[in-house]
Amino acid sequence: MTLYSEITEQPERNKSLLASQKKTVERIAAEIQKRDIQYVFLAARGTSDNAGRYANYLLGAMNGLPLALATPSLFTYYNQPPKLKNALVIGISQSGQSPDIVSVLEEGRKQNCLTLSITNESKSPLAQASDFVLDLKSGPEKAVAATKTYTSELMAVAMISAALSKNKKAWAELEKVSGWMKQVLKQNDFISQAAQRYRYINQTVVLGRGFNYATAFEWALKMKELTYISAEPYSSADFAHGPIAMMVSGYPVFAVAPKGKVFDSMLEMLKRLRSDLSAELVVISNDKRALSLAQVPLTIPADVPEWLSPLISILPAQLFAYHLTVAKGYNTEQPRSIRKVTETT
Repeated sequence: MTLYSEITEQPERNKSLLASQKKTVERIAAEIQKRDIQYVFLAARGTSDNAGRYANYLLGAMNGLPLALATPSLFTYYNQPPKLKNALVIGISQSGQSPDIVSVLEEGRKQNCLTLSITNESKSPLAQASDFVLDLKSGPEKAVAATKTYTSELMAVAMISAALSKNKKAWAELEKVSGWMKQVLKQNDFISQAAQRYRYINQTVVLGRGFNYATAFEWALKMKELTYISAEPYSSADFAHGPIAMMVSGYPVFAVAPKGKVFDSMLEMLKRLRSDLSAELVVISNDKRALSLAQVPLTIPADVPEWLSPLISILPAQLFAYHLTVAKGYNTEQPRSIRKVTETT
């Protein structure tokens, strides 16, 4: 099993998760609705933290639930956990091993909060600290850089949102995710060739907004982990508030700009970058206007709804990071200095 094979597994893994865990998700949603849940308190690290960013937008936009991202050091080093009254406390972790994430769930239990773990290891310490466990069912993930567990985490969050809203249309759209993923993976050969163009770059910025703010962070993380490029993620709005000053002609910018409520603002930024600042653009989108501005256009299906676009848009980003790693001559399976399971306290 390799990083590439794990990327290509994602359609089937997400299809399986949807089929096998729907009833579990509905039980979780029913318990949430029974309680006086006022907000979500979510703990995660690394790739799972980016899934948390998606949850922040999705549960707020679709379910009216504010979400706070935990600061685990308050629970460990400072021993000063905040009051969590009426919170749903969620821990997201591929391995379920990190002590600082576990500590947040344990404290949630002490404060009589409803606790939920989203993990690929159903018998892990994180799972044992939770009232409910949502098993990602991703199978072993051997490559150090997480790919299939990330999209499974996104799918798990999307399923919870759909169950809370009791929206039949949302469930029908979730059924289409696997097929959309398969369509995107057909671009593999094009992405392999396109990545060669960037084998000598050592820095970039990655832009996204709304639901795909999470995608910008995850794409940047994969670039850092695998290619060792200094890749800085920004909201397009934050980028305009200062960091855009670093731009010079030919500076590489990666952007995630699918159709949706934030598309017009992303399009204006892309126009400015291309026309006024002569940026080098790699753009993931399903809108021809955005794709036409890119030196490297990466397409996702036209009918992907905005709320599910992070599950689809990350696949071309993963492939791009994989092929750029190969082009640079680095090890795709074992990046330097990091391990598969990182246990922080």
